[in-house]
Amino acid sequence: MIGKVIIGKSFGGCVRYVVNKKDAELLYGDGIRLADPSFAVKDFNLQRQMNPALSKAVGHISLSWSEVDSERLNSENMLAMAMEYLALMGIINTQFLIVRHHDNHHPHLHIIYNRVDDSGNTISDKFQLKKNVAACKTITLKHGFFMAKDRTKVNRKALKGSDKVRYQLFDKIKAAQKLSKDWRAFISSLHNSGVDVIFKYKANSDVVQGISFKAGEYIYKGSQIDRTLSFGKLSEHFFGKSVGEKTSDSVEKQSTYISTREVLKDSFGLTEALNTLFAPPIFSFHHGEAEPDPRRKKKRETGEDEEQSQGRGR
Repeated sequence: MIGKVIIGKSFGGCVRYVVNKKDAELLYGDGIRLADPSFAVKDFNLQRQMNPALSKAVGHISLSWSEVDSERLNSENMLAMAMEYLALMGIINTQFLIVRHHDNHHPHLHIIYNRVDDSGNTISDKFQLKKNVAACKTITLKHGFFMAKDRTKVNRKALKGSDKVRYQLFDKIKAAQKLSKDWRAFISSLHNSGVDVIFKYKANSDVVQGISFKAGEYIYKGSQIDRTLSFGKLSEHFFGKSVGEKTSDSVEKQSTYISTREVLKDSFGLTEALNTLFAPPIFSFHHGEAEPDPRRKKKRETGEDEEQSQGRGR
């Protein structure tokens, strides 16, 4: 099971999309009138007035199951798992609507909920993406449904928006990694396929701390695309491939924070590395611009970093 969570402003547009879809099947509603979509919208909006400061009061979740499990799934057990999911996500004591769609080969349903609960309090969206992944995995394993062992098994045709771009990046990066013997070849291959590589540097140094990939308007950390695409994992891959005399033990003992010059030196020589760093590059090296970390914020006077808790704003 895979979940996608969206936070928005308009109950009207969301309800109309979910309910008016061809072959849409209303499974359940709580705290709203179900006789007509317009009644449901009015009920959602009435409750959101209890907390007017919350501009994005609309919660929209889609839950999808693998086509492999189609024969085991029906509206009854899909609804039961949707209720389990809401409980695991902490979405309780609020209005919600659950509708199943039959327009794709893979079984899926939509949940619309009010982020203003029955007492007028805000249902937080902090850490919601992590909670979503954990809830979906828990339910999938509990009920013994299909779980892809790697991203190559995911149905690309069923993806849309940012998810589609993320998997396109995964495919391009993996293809470039397979064909490349070092960092230079890897970055060049991605550049030719329309993907920019962006390194994140430690403050006031050329020490690399992370890597991101950019396609169009979308930028993802390597680890957000796949755990095997973090800077550390890619460094291990290319060190092992291009530096034959280094043992696996010596590579593992190296610091995660590797100097840019050392990374590039091992790939294609120090002179050429320095030329790449300080001359107009043929690749997309954006110093200090990559992977903005929401947890780190500089103090005005001291310039020291202070940790901030993760979470998305309204």
